[in-house]
Amino acid sequence: MSVPDRSINPRLLASAEAEFLARGFIKAELKTICENAGITTGAVYKRYKGKEDLFCAVVDDIAEQLDLFVKERAHIDFSSLSDAEIYQSWQMTYDTMIPLFRLLYEHRQTFALLIDKAAGTRYENFSHDYVTEMSYAYEQYYAEAKKRGLAQTEVTREEFHVLLSSFWTCICEPFIHDMTWEQIKEHCRIICRFFNWSDVIMLKEGNS
Repeated sequence: MSVPDRSINPRLLASAEAEFLARGFIKAELKTICENAGITTGAVYKRYKGKEDLFCAVVDDIAEQLDLFVKERAHIDFSSLSDAEIYQSWQMTYDTMIPLFRLLYEHRQTFALLIDKAAGTRYENFSHDYVTEMSYAYEQYYAEAKKRGLAQTEVTREEFHVLLSSFWTCICEPFIHDMTWEQIKEHCRIICRFFNWSDVIMLKEGNS
């Protein structure tokens, strides 16, 4: 009985990642991916339905981790939080933001594919959809701050979406432009100064 070649899939995914990064999904050639991986197209179709399925296999992991990241922040029991904790949740600091940048840097190539090379795949609207998810999370925190009398101005859903679109662009751009980790750390400090969410909702400090 023949032994399956377990080295094929890692080689295939690495070759696919390189080709998609270089040419984007639409222009990437399955033939080139196979040649660079040293496999036949038949071996691809035994594992994936086609080029799009292969692209998604490359980016699925980071997409799922990002989805979990925002869902954990969107669904929270506010009754367990004090006013002071609600207030603190709106303070964007280096320490609270750097874990996200670290996650993205660890997956920087697949993240760049997801946000910049996915046209023609089911992930082509990922950034828009992700901003919508982030907006929902921010709206929950805003509604709670408003209910407690901590947020002192009106901010519409449309405005949150516009602001978070800008915020997401600031998160993505370092990876599109292949910044170093040192540059990204400094970028994190800068956007923490730039996006003052407390001022956006005119937040007043709560009681402990």
